[in-house]
Order: sequence, then structure tokens, then C-alpha cells
Amino acid sequence: MATLTTHLKRCDLISLEGRYDSGTAPELEAAIKASMDQDVYRIVLDMSKVEYFGSAAIRVFVVAYKTCRRWNRGDVRLAAVPERIQHVFELAGLWDIVGTFADATLAVGSF
Repeated sequence: MATLTTHLKRCDLISLEGRYDSGTAPELEAAIKASMDQDVYRIVLDMSKVEYFGSAAIRVFVVAYKTCRRWNRGDVRLAAVPERIQHVFELAGLWDIVGTFADATLAVGSF
């Protein structure tokens, strides 16, 4: 499991890899918090290499999504979401709310 943040002109691109469950969700939370601590509230999560995204990771995502969107500061958008992970977001009732894109380039360009 790895989390890599790339600082871009328009937003931060956080590339996720591996499994995100109750044991590893804090790493995702730390990566997102590090961006927000630098006043970056426009975040793209590249999920192309994510194998598992559990309820703890969903909680981290929801908190980040709400924080970024508060006071119209920004947004969290998803890129290249694998179908099995898409089902997790659908079950959580988030899929139709969150901005999703086929790849990271389109997601970054949407800001």
C-alpha cells in the first residue's frame, strides 16, 4: 500500500495503491490532511491501483469531502475508479454525489 501526493498548479493529485482498510486508512487521512494543512482544498484521488476500499477509508473520504467543500473552498474528485471500488461508493450512497472521471488527467483538468 502506498500513497503518493503530487502538488500541481490547480490541485493536489493523491495516487493511491493497494488496500485501504481500518489499519491503513490513517495513511490516506494523513495524506489528505497534509494537503489541507497547506491550504489545498482541491484534491484528486487517483484510484487506478486500489484493490480494496473499506468502510474506514470511506469515512476518511467523507470527512475530507465535507471539509473541502465547506465554504466553497474546493472539492475531492475521483479518477480511474475500478468497478469493484465503484460498487463500494454506490453502496455508501456516494457515487452520484462525487465527481468521477475516467483518468487523473481529466479529473485534474476539471478544476
